[in-house]
Amino acid sequence: MGSLFSKSTSLRKSIRITDDEFVKLRDFIYEKSGIFVDVKRKYLFENRFSRRLGELGLTGFSDYIKYLNYDVKKDEELKHLFELVTTNETSLCRDMRQLTAFKDHVLKEKIEEQRKAGKLELNIWSAGCSSGEEPYTLAILLLESLRLEIAKWRINITAVDLSADMIRRATKGVYGEYAFKTTPDEIKDKYFTEVPGGWKIKPAVQKLVRFKQMNLNDSGSLKTVPRSHIVFCRNVIIYFDDAMKKKVIGAYYDNLLPGGYLMVGHSESLHKISQSFKPVYHPGAIAYRKEE
Repeated sequence: MGSLFSKSTSLRKSIRITDDEFVKLRDFIYEKSGIFVDVKRKYLFENRFSRRLGELGLTGFSDYIKYLNYDVKKDEELKHLFELVTTNETSLCRDMRQLTAFKDHVLKEKIEEQRKAGKLELNIWSAGCSSGEEPYTLAILLLESLRLEIAKWRINITAVDLSADMIRRATKGVYGEYAFKTTPDEIKDKYFTEVPGGWKIKPAVQKLVRFKQMNLNDSGSLKTVPRSHIVFCRNVIIYFDDAMKKKVIGAYYDNLLPGGYLMVGHSESLHKISQSFKPVYHPGAIAYRKEE
């Protein structure tokens, strides 16, 4: 998930936020998105929101909080709010050690299980997909694993993110050089085409992924995701407090088919969050399995 440290161009300096204003805005964000902002990050509100307040012609955070609650454009403003409180630092083929373990063990196991069952289908949910690098990476891993056989399979990668802007970027599938900082050259050459402004994902990869704007704090929306064999939620739950973590992990558990796997970031753990999954250890990765 890049950093959106925005400095004001409309104002000469950041607008200060009081402790009371911080708590009100933080609680509003938590209620709407489930994202919890620690008080130690109070200065980020001043840095990130000052420009937006200037664009709206507001002089302080109290006015902005009233705007979010009562203005006729409050629903539209939520889109801007979500942009300001989320980060989108990602790249294609990020954390190759974990991805290699996933491909060689988890994905291989699921493919073999589906073959034996005579069900050539695989549903994967990429939650917090940012601008699409993760789900496209997963699609590439499937193409590398199944090769020509993939034509016989029904593959569905559902990729969701809180930010509508990130979903628009992901759908376009065009990336600059920075997005390839962890991508082997042979993968870039094989699955991307150079276009003005960057490199575009090839149709064979793109057709495997369906993007959708979604709030992970919206239980109704979560239930619309097809039952999954694998859920990827990397570097997302670190933005949630314990209650929200348990809520989201519970939703993933309910979504997963029996024997399905949940993959979280290499520095994340379900320890103290959920005992419902069985951790399966592989070199470079822990996969959390939903028992039969």
